Amino acid sequence: MKFLNPVIPGFHPDPSIVKVGENDFYLVTSSFEYFPAIPIFHSKDLVNWEQIGSVLTRESQVNLRNSKSSGGLYAPTLRYHDGTFYMISTDVSGTGNFYVTAENPKGPWSDPIKIPYGNIDPSLMFDDDGKVYVTVQNGAGYESHIIQYEINIDTGEALTEPIAIFHGDGGQWTEAPHLYKINGTYYLLCACGGTGEEHRSIIAKSTMPYGPFEMLDRPILTHNQLSHHPIQNVGHADFVEDENGNWWAVFLGTRPVNQQFTLLGRETFLAPINWTEDGWPMIDNNEGTVNEMTEAPYLLGESNIKDKYNRNDDFNDEKLHPEWFYLRVKEEKNYSLTERKGWLRLIGGADNISTVNGVPTFICKPQGHVVMEFKTLIEFAPNQDGEEAGLSVRLNESSHFEIAIKQVDGEKRVIATKTIQGVTEEIGHCIIHKDKIKLSISSDRENYYFKFAEEDGEWNKIGDASLCHLSSEKNGGFGGTFTGVCIGLYATGNGNECREPAYFDWVHYVGENSLNVTEVSVNNLEQ
Repeated sequence: MKFLNPVIPGFHPDPSIVKVGENDFYLVTSSFEYFPAIPIFHSKDLVNWEQIGSVLTRESQVNLRNSKSSGGLYAPTLRYHDGTFYMISTDVSGTGNFYVTAENPKGPWSDPIKIPYGNIDPSLMFDDDGKVYVTVQNGAGYESHIIQYEINIDTGEALTEPIAIFHGDGGQWTEAPHLYKINGTYYLLCACGGTGEEHRSIIAKSTMPYGPFEMLDRPILTHNQLSHHPIQNVGHADFVEDENGNWWAVFLGTRPVNQQFTLLGRETFLAPINWTEDGWPMIDNNEGTVNEMTEAPYLLGESNIKDKYNRNDDFNDEKLHPEWFYLRVKEEKNYSLTERKGWLRLIGGADNISTVNGVPTFICKPQGHVVMEFKTLIEFAPNQDGEEAGLSVRLNESSHFEIAIKQVDGEKRVIATKTIQGVTEEIGHCIIHKDKIKLSISSDRENYYFKFAEEDGEWNKIGDASLCHLSSEKNGGFGGTFTGVCIGLYATGNGNECREPAYFDWVHYVGENSLNVTEVSVNNLEQ
């Protein structure tokens, strides 16, 4: 049978997975500066995933107010032991390494329990003898290595001093360690090479938890010699066993647009594991490569040859779907689903999308498809110059595009802008006289397109901007930009508090996957 990769499209890197019971799988990914932090997903078949919440939902758990873009929460590991879920991660902007616990993966999760040693990418391993190990990256660059120590799982206290157990394959950034005990053998899975084109997963094994470890002489997952492959930068894997004794790997990868620019960030992929006769796990086809349409000799459920994340939201519920993020912090007073039934109310603050380390009024979700349309009906009557509200597609403070209703020189306009490397330019505008306007951002494999319409009117194009300006490659590469593009709704007074709220009646998102499994194009997206 075949299934379609990525299984979780859009900005969802560093996946970690557990199985609970017969076939309930839970998975977490990194969230960086976005809040709530660490999204958690559920699946019955490993292929079709639904976000059920986020792990860190309170400021008592994590405070991202001063988090830089691509700061915040890194590389979570999810584990389950004796009825308790454990999520361990690194807040690089504050707390450092910590873990939280829950009896229900939907929450509530505990406040953080800090651990003393290590740099990033901590992982937990519960051994048969009751010992609990933290395995974590330490050092940097070519000096990066893996250390390990035993902890008291109730308090986070270290019971042993950290010991260096693995130095990788000679490449830089040996990280993302996971320790497993499978059929009496300890396996240490790591990422290496950095999260760019040299990224890879390597593995070693031992009869003892601290080694010495014998390393396999080749990566078990890499595309670093396949520059023309549609999937790049694969690595940072985690393993899980299904109810039938089959093993699987989840891992991150990217899908460069036209083999040039990475727009969507690092996404979550799935592949079967094959075991060699001498006890080594190999991902997918024993060559360490994976394809968008992936063949598996066994699947727990139906193939997922379908588009993902075509989702409408009419804002009729009292809570937003858990896929929505805020930027750093949710300022409660600026958001309401109850003030006006069936509408999302946003009140803009002084911060805008360009404010460094800012907390603008902004809700967003990862863009899951290169070819897509995101549109809304907004009602907004700005009361002073500078007030604006609309749609934004954001990579970071320096690189983002908007279409919005804005008051300029006393006139109400629909205006499209692009911010590239910190410089903001107008794409185009049109003076309007009505308060209710439909706004749209759509994209193909070259550009974003900005359109508006009266509530029952025809769409009018204001302009376009090249999507390459929001790519990782144009914004510091994978050594500086760890997120992907997010798209959402915002309001701002651009230096002042807004006097008037903005109301959003609905949002519609429709996307096309890169294999054209569904017949969607930019032209018929507009219908």
